[in-house]
Amino acid sequence: MALNTIALELVPSNVERGTEYAVEEARKVLALSASSGISGRIGHVMIPGMIEEDNDRPIEMKPKLDVLDYWSIIKPELPGMRGLCTQVTSFLGEDALRQRLTELSGAGFDGIAFVGVPRTMADGEGEGVAPTDALSMFDNVVPNRGAILIPTREGEAGRFEFKCRQGATYGMTQLLYSDTIVGFLRDFARDTDHRPEILLSFGFVPKMESKVGLINWLIQDPGNAAVAAEQEFVKAMAAMEPADKRQALIDLYKRVVDGVADLGFPLSIHLEATYGVSAPAFDTFAEMLSYWSP
Repeated sequence: MALNTIALELVPSNVERGTEYAVEEARKVLALSASSGISGRIGHVMIPGMIEEDNDRPIEMKPKLDVLDYWSIIKPELPGMRGLCTQVTSFLGEDALRQRLTELSGAGFDGIAFVGVPRTMADGEGEGVAPTDALSMFDNVVPNRGAILIPTREGEAGRFEFKCRQGATYGMTQLLYSDTIVGFLRDFARDTDHRPEILLSFGFVPKMESKVGLINWLIQDPGNAAVAAEQEFVKAMAAMEPADKRQALIDLYKRVVDGVADLGFPLSIHLEATYGVSAPAFDTFAEMLSYWSP
């Protein structure tokens, strides 16, 4: 069954901030939803399972609440919303991973995307279960099993097809700052019979990105010209006046949605405010969703 949803990403808060900060963040989501006119439209909260990565991360990675703990805190504040999450599989053995996935499913997570090692490590490293193995291994535990889809990555079509053959029911894209996904899915639909649901991911770019560069870091792929173009687009958006910035993201959203709507893939929307939820982000998301929503 397709998720057919609008998902908002919320990153687990830092442990040092305590539970009250997480509660306030959830309440802020409700308030911003109301003020932007999209109350009741967000169906899922997407909570990433955070792992430490490169030392050059622009914002220090402090210890964060576990996904389950964070969800248990914010869920009562977000009536009607269900959970999606990412789960790193590569550091857990089969039994431990099965227990973890069972707990996540029982807590109200409708979909779990399996992810592997951080980019400081090579694919296959880690003593646990590879994400592609988890897709087939836990089909009786997690009905909606997700895989990350990065349309600008070299060899991604073959990689994503393999994940679909292994049992991925949906693909969650990396943040989209170009319409590369349109050509990717057009070719994928032409060359394969797989039609997993696609969660199209869009992220607001605040002025702060010009100084910090977190989004630039998140989407990096050194030597990849397609990603370099996306990074330039992010840099340009960060420097724009608010109205121009909003229009740039809305125009991109329209190009992507129009380009993939008729390819046969069930579609959901995944929204992200990388630096934290804000009124400008929600006003932009609302205008995007007024053009098209699941």
